[in-house]
Amino acid sequence: MPPLNCIVFKRDTHVFQNSRYPELVGVRVCLGVAETGLFPGVTYYLSLWYPRNALQTRIGLFFGAATIAGAFSGLFAFAISFMSGTRGLLGWSWIFIIEGIITVAVGLAAFLILVDFPATAKFLTPEERAFVIWKKKFDNSSVGEEERFMKKHIYQAFTDWQVWIHILIYMSLIGPLYGITLFLPTIISDFGQFSTAISQLLTVPPYVFATIVLGFSAYYSDKIMMRSPFILASQIMCLIGFSINIADVSTGAKYFGTFLIVAGSYSGFPGIVAWLSNNLSGQYKRGIGMALHIGIGNFSGAIASNIFRTQDKPRFVLGHGIELMFVGIGLITLPVTVFAYSRINKKKAEFMGRVAEGLEKQPSPKELRELGDRAPDFRYIL
Repeated sequence: MPPLNCIVFKRDTHVFQNSRYPELVGVRVCLGVAETGLFPGVTYYLSLWYPRNALQTRIGLFFGAATIAGAFSGLFAFAISFMSGTRGLLGWSWIFIIEGIITVAVGLAAFLILVDFPATAKFLTPEERAFVIWKKKFDNSSVGEEERFMKKHIYQAFTDWQVWIHILIYMSLIGPLYGITLFLPTIISDFGQFSTAISQLLTVPPYVFATIVLGFSAYYSDKIMMRSPFILASQIMCLIGFSINIADVSTGAKYFGTFLIVAGSYSGFPGIVAWLSNNLSGQYKRGIGMALHIGIGNFSGAIASNIFRTQDKPRFVLGHGIELMFVGIGLITLPVTVFAYSRINKKKAEFMGRVAEGLEKQPSPKELRELGDRAPDFRYIL
């Protein structure tokens, strides 16, 4: 998940490159270690509470907070710019101080308030707890999920083809997401040589638009129980947006392109995560698979955070070109994944048809639970 405190004043960025401040690199590494499990953990947590047809909306609500934070960070950074010099600190220092205090306060509150599992939720009645557990357990299969941890769950997650192909789809939007989040103020400032403060303010409308698109995509994706069409739409938005920005066009056209990039990358992200979560059965296999999915996929974010170089101003041909490469990978792997899921679902339906006719033996409930998402009565979501 991209850091939410990534808005740094352009006039102060030399501080991070100055060899007199090596401790900032160490602190940033510690911040990355601390936040690395946040989004996989929250997504896995939500998958324990909500059935497949309600998951993306909840992930969208959570991730939508990041989009809203992106909108307000521009206003926030503009306001904090007037604190530069207070107590001898520059503006970027006050961003980390103020946002750090808020983060610590929320973390302590979550530790005291957050409930681990539906079974331990004291705010629910016994009947409500039983209903939530039953609805989630039997969402994927008629016999529920296997819930005891065994070493084979690790092996199953590492050897499942869908985890690895979903990593490539994930990279197709997380690269653009990191790139546009970290460098949007810089990109905008070079459109028309805007001041740093004005560039921060101009980042607000794209994030507002992205929040609206994200909510729309999450709601209708759950409603029709399909993920791929909305992810494809997000990839196409990024493709058009980056193509506009890499071209030699007017400032207004480039600014319009940033709307498409921000909206596409942010709105598609919850769908990618929900899609794999929906198609992994067994809470332990799902948890390990999602950790691999997000953990390895975030390497594209590490690449994207280093491709918009100062010497490439104002068009950033290298940066936009690499982002287009990521999107292209997704546009290839997405239809391949849909095709594979469709074929597997068709074979499962044919097998269950033969079982109904007495031509095949009906697997036992124990066998179905152990098979997880490979069970013949499990249908992959497209």
